[in-house]
Amino acid sequence: QAPLVESGGGLVQPGGFLRLSCAASGSRFRFYDMGWYRQAPGKQRELVALVTGGGAYNYADSVKGRFTISADSAKKAVYLQMNSLKPEDSALYYCKLVDLITNGEYWGQGTQVTVSS
Repeated sequence: QAPLVESGGGLVQPGGFLRLSCAASGSRFRFYDMGWYRQAPGKQRELVALVTGGGAYNYADSVKGRFTISADSAKKAVYLQMNSLKPEDSALYYCKLVDLITNGEYWGQGTQVTVSS
């Protein structure tokens, strides 16, 4: 039910850029939050960026000014433009959707981002 599929990860040099995509398929939602989290080996999963059902945007302090989240409500999709990437941005990036009507939570399978020379 409501599977999320991420794409766009890869290997990039420091200072480079990537654009991640996430789309919800198989279901339609009326009111939801959707965003990106990341988890590096041995670290806790952390919020990167979020767009709420009300249209508000939230970013982790570490990515402000470098990452931009955007949403396409018609496609039930979110995107994360990541610029000026740093090695510490390396992580498995997960898309998450929270259905604000049912409180259901859905996670994607993750897409790997590696920033290295």
